[in-house]
Amino acid sequence: MQANENKSLTIEVDGSTYERYPIKTHVVTDVDDIRDVAEKYAKDQMQEGDILFISEKCVACTQKRAIPMEEIKPSWLARVLCKFVYRSPYGIGLSIPQTMEMALRECGKIKILYAAVCSAFGKLFGKRGIFYDIAGPKAKSIDGPCDCTIPPYNHYVVLGPENPDTVASAIKERIGFDTLIVDINDLDGTILGASDSSFDREFYARVLKDNPLGQSRQQTPMGIIRKI
Repeated sequence: MQANENKSLTIEVDGSTYERYPIKTHVVTDVDDIRDVAEKYAKDQMQEGDILFISEKCVACTQKRAIPMEEIKPSWLARVLCKFVYRSPYGIGLSIPQTMEMALRECGKIKILYAAVCSAFGKLFGKRGIFYDIAGPKAKSIDGPCDCTIPPYNHYVVLGPENPDTVASAIKERIGFDTLIVDINDLDGTILGASDSSFDREFYARVLKDNPLGQSRQQTPMGIIRKI
């Protein structure tokens, strides 16, 4: 196992060093069971104390939460609101009508409108990120298509996974190792699901903060955390 290009295998957090091994898989789709994928590609490479971490996008794809762009018909509200969303260099987010439409469906119109108003006021004082703080992880986890994404998902909107804690627990039951479902990009990261409720999610977000899985066509939707 080796690091992805321009990524590091190791990171030091709170005085301890951790290795993060990316694991290459086939292109995971809705015909796959995420437990089977974890067992096939990760289980035999893990040792006592290891933690498996899996991209939330990978999990969502197995749950039929990847939607072709052409199947999403944005409302007028989605078309208006997306114009006010900051487009990060690390991803589309909700800055296009299709992703904003899915945010409205996932989170509800009232919540998204409230987040948009608070965000507008926040920008007057030079503050960013208020929208996603209020809209919550469901909105933040929505991924739009981009050229660097592995086909066919470069033409899809992918929602956040459903019941990530339950999924993480089911994977642990199958492979015998603790598991995290993570939403990590080149900007920041969040632990969405954990097989053990006692996990310090903020800590493991820092262990993965430099996004060792990559953000492009690496085809490594999961990895192993190992303390050394």
